Amino acid sequence: MTPLRLLLLLSALAGLAGLSGCASTRSVGIDRPQLSVLAARPAAERIRWPGDYEPDRAVFHVYNEIEVRAPAAKVWDLLVEAEAWPTWYEGAADLKLTDPRGGRLAPDAVFTWRTMGLELESRVKEFEPGARLAWESRKPVIRGYHAWLLIPTDTGCRVVTAESFHGLLGYLQRIFVPKKLHRLHETWLRELKRRAEGAPTPGVSP
Repeated sequence: MTPLRLLLLLSALAGLAGLSGCASTRSVGIDRPQLSVLAARPAAERIRWPGDYEPDRAVFHVYNEIEVRAPAAKVWDLLVEAEAWPTWYEGAADLKLTDPRGGRLAPDAVFTWRTMGLELESRVKEFEPGARLAWESRKPVIRGYHAWLLIPTDTGCRVVTAESFHGLLGYLQRIFVPKKLHRLHETWLRELKRRAEGAPTPGVSP
């Protein structure tokens, strides 16, 4: 790798390091030497990881979950309205579906967006309304698979989000900023919960 390309990668990581967020969600990050934490994640085994995206084969993996006092169908509607994410989720910008479909995700949908300091193209790989959603993103320096589960509970649903990575940038992220993506996903889940439960926006009068 040329010094210029390495500098660009480190610059992208600096952008990752600038992301922040805090929440009371449950989150776990793992790398290859720490796979025993898988046992602490009750919903992890329900995710259908394709090929080498299995957590024990990935270069970097993150997991978060949160309890939501709202039906899974309501959470799903918020989650699939992808073109609206930038209006309430700080980790998404400039998101466009190649086939607009009313701004909503659908099976095999492709969307471009900016997240974690990178411009990505992502394709929906799993789409089960009210239950499962996943997409894959690819660039020469990184590829990732982001999965969501909505699990019904007595009080609403549990929302699980997990992501596995391969590539040099995923490796560097694991080494230099292993907690930043956890925090960003916590922010995503916390805001998703707030909206699904109908809570008022902080700082805005009803």
